Amino acid sequence: MAPIEQYLMDAGPEIALARSAAPTAISAKAEILILKPEGYETAAAGTNGFTCVVERSWMAPFDHPEFWNPKIRGPVCYNPAASRSVLKYTLWRTTRALAGNSREQLLNATRAALASRDFPPPEPGAMSYMMSRDGYLGDGAGHWHSHLMFHVPKVAAASWGANFAGSPVVVDVRDTPEQTIFMVPVAHWSDGSAAPGL
Repeated sequence: MAPIEQYLMDAGPEIALARSAAPTAISAKAEILILKPEGYETAAAGTNGFTCVVERSWMAPFDHPEFWNPKIRGPVCYNPAASRSVLKYTLWRTTRALAGNSREQLLNATRAALASRDFPPPEPGAMSYMMSRDGYLGDGAGHWHSHLMFHVPKVAAASWGANFAGSPVVVDVRDTPEQTIFMVPVAHWSDGSAAPGL
């Protein structure tokens, strides 16, 4: 892990980046979380049940080559079902990363927490927006694609037809023991401008 300061942002830019995860009609009324040295805190209250946050590199799959890349900024806006379930895991993992846990310690703690059911599986209907043109998902991925994510308990990629030729559904098959995330690219960024396809 790099020094914590490299993962932090000024509050104003981080709030704006978090809101850019989803169209304004959604993100303007969402709760906004920003990262502090001990974890995320609320920067703006929401009224629609959505939560927008800028995730950092340690939320990547555990075998991701850029797991500690301090340049990664992943704006995501969770719907109410994901805010009640998936977000809890994001906050849990972030707190431990910032406390100095190694990647191996985080993985072992995740497996133990899953075994003891310390955090819930994704609720039915849990999804999130990742439509920011200003996000940076890694040196290899860059801004990647505007997309929606559907969070489900661990399941085979084939159950959604993911990663098949011609399918719009993509799933990362790397080490994510807590959930399966199905990604569906969309044609526009959150600001309405055209986004590149796959």
